[in-house]
Amino acid sequence: MRKLVYYVGISLDGYIAGPGGEWDFMLLDDVTTWITQRYPDTVPTHIRPHVGLEGTDRQAFDTVVMGLGTYQPGLDVGVTSPYAHLKQHVVSTTLGEIADPAVELVTGDPLGLVRELKAQEGMDIWLAGGGKLAGTLLPEIDELVIKRYPVIAGAGIPAFDGAFLPTRFTPTRTESFDSGASVTWFSRTPAA
Repeated sequence: MRKLVYYVGISLDGYIAGPGGEWDFMLLDDVTTWITQRYPDTVPTHIRPHVGLEGTDRQAFDTVVMGLGTYQPGLDVGVTSPYAHLKQHVVSTTLGEIADPAVELVTGDPLGLVRELKAQEGMDIWLAGGGKLAGTLLPEIDELVIKRYPVIAGAGIPAFDGAFLPTRFTPTRTESFDSGASVTWFSRTPAA
């Protein structure tokens, strides 16, 4: 069965973006290079040719699920299909419509969508954000890939924003970078 993987970058204090959606304060060259090598599927389609990823086969994901906050920055610069190399689902009750047929707007139950996707054949499903969607989908998240950047944001969009639902994950490995950033993989801890 496919896994839902929340692959996300966070600050030391647990934010995935600033209060206005800022994320550039977490960019580090060594992590960016690692991303293009290890998780090229997560590089937006319009950026892929600029980093040598044009025509690259998928490695981890063939589907992305994202909230409006993750989708909107692309729309703001005229990109309606940010991950055209993946099956794209945008979860939003306020967007109204998406003009691009390559992107599916999901206005209903995101848990039902993920359960349906997990039952299909294919590679893993990337939960790209944001925090509210991650909080809603927490019962279905199988794995976390957390890129932790050595910066305190102070305020912003939390990695998880939802109901109080303590859920255990077990770290399986960690990689560290010269910049002080790290990536840790976590698997959902089986219920006792």
